[in-house]
Amino acid sequence: MPKQLADKFTFRYDALIDEIVGNCDGDLHGAIKALLLVNEQLEQELNRALGLPTFSLGAKRTLH
Repeated sequence: MPKQLADKFTFRYDALIDEIVGNCDGDLHGAIKALLLVNEQLEQELNRALGLPTFSLGAKRTLH
């Protein structure tokens, strides 16, 4: 990836990180927890769309 393009993505990601942490009142633990929960939800949606079993970290993992 060319450096100029990489810098553009880095700036964009930095701005998004600042926004997420700001929405959590500066609490990094809360920001990471929110990102993990969103990621888990997206994984479940993808699995459903692909017809695969869905799992939740808060539930017992079963394949039925």
